[in-house]
Amino acid sequence: MNRRALSLVFFLFCMPVLTAQKASFEKLLSDPSMESASVSFCVVDANKGDILFQYDENAPLIPASVLKLITSATALDILGGEHTFTTALYYSGELDRRSGELQGDIIIMGGGDPVLGSERFAGHYGDIINRWANDIQQYGIKSISGRIITDDSYFDYDPVPGEWLWEDIGNYYGAGVYGLSIFDNTYKIHFITGSEGSVPLITSISREGSGIELKNGLTAKGATDMGYIFAAPYSYTGWISGTIPENKTDFVLKGAITDPPLLAAKMLEDTLRSAKIDIGGKASTVRLSGNTTKENLTLISKTTSPPLKDIIYILNHESVNLYAETLVKEIAKESGSDGTTVNGIKEVEKYLTGKGIWDKGTNLTDGSGLSPRNRINALTLTKLLVSMKLSPEGKDFVGSLPYPGENGTIKSIFQDEVFRKNLRVKSGSMDGIRSFAGYFTARSGRELAFTIIINNFTGPSSRVISTIESVLEECILIY
Repeated sequence: MNRRALSLVFFLFCMPVLTAQKASFEKLLSDPSMESASVSFCVVDANKGDILFQYDENAPLIPASVLKLITSATALDILGGEHTFTTALYYSGELDRRSGELQGDIIIMGGGDPVLGSERFAGHYGDIINRWANDIQQYGIKSISGRIITDDSYFDYDPVPGEWLWEDIGNYYGAGVYGLSIFDNTYKIHFITGSEGSVPLITSISREGSGIELKNGLTAKGATDMGYIFAAPYSYTGWISGTIPENKTDFVLKGAITDPPLLAAKMLEDTLRSAKIDIGGKASTVRLSGNTTKENLTLISKTTSPPLKDIIYILNHESVNLYAETLVKEIAKESGSDGTTVNGIKEVEKYLTGKGIWDKGTNLTDGSGLSPRNRINALTLTKLLVSMKLSPEGKDFVGSLPYPGENGTIKSIFQDEVFRKNLRVKSGSMDGIRSFAGYFTARSGRELAFTIIINNFTGPSSRVISTIESVLEECILIY
């Protein structure tokens, strides 16, 4: 049975619910770009949970980044909005207070903070490496017989989920989770590009990218960024391939730092050496050395993250995969398990089951939605939205979803006046996939929650988004 026939059967059985909705939703389904597509859609009263509109609401589809709503909701309820991460500086061994000579090591103790040193939180951290160097100097340390070592054992040593695509992992949005993350685990490569077919010239790599050697296989072509960085976690070499826009005086690709804990140790070492502090050994990490560092340590200083609610605000506004994946591992730690993705996903599933939200068709393999193996349906996700709106953490959760026109992933869509300061929505996208989930208030004053997930559409995404806008606008007007 083809899609048009299925649509007809659906409308015949659900005529009372769909009559007012028929024009916009039928237009969406009948669009040529939707011929091979699957759609799961649900609209619910956000305060009562009554289903107002549904279409294939139990179909498990690839959600893309709307999956972050599950991760952020679980984290807020389990960890709490005031939860923070702590990174600490210690020294091991003996310090001669008179001479300032340390017979031992400086330890950077990672605590899983996903936003440590992030540009997004520059006002909170300042220049974190210089801050640490100043803390060490203020403590009276003038020479170090050992080395700078990062204890990166807070989480496991599997930075990225095994289901992620190879073409994603070396790029900023595929940055892994480490026991110590820093600078969003991201670095920048600057290029000058010439005419079509020419090889872009690398003009600089930001300090966060120091230590990795990349073979440049790029070419200049057109106006679209199709450049990819290929580099595995903990590697020191990689390559760049694809195309980037031609005739640019400064085009930037952003890559994933391949060993953030080691980078932090090296940068602190370099800063201390510049301050004329002698250091005996070379920077390292617990992963590399195999030595634990948690005994006989003396605290120098602590760095505390912003509260979780502030991190989740950025997570859902800008759809930062690193933050979501970190929260999955932190949820595992909170449960008393090792900080792994697998353990964290188990806790998320337990949370959804306890809320009566879990559906047997749901499959979670990460916390960000980057994996193409994730599956969820619109009804399950919309039930979560209702649950969170009524939760003690509901204010922070709902407030983490952006309005159209704000900075973030929906800045340039849903521009009609009916959506302004009304629609709060998280978006998700992959090739052939668009998803949206969030809240809005109908003209009647009724508060609604919704989810729409579309897989396997063809043609430009702008066309699909336009029809989704029409569907939601009609919801606002009729409910």
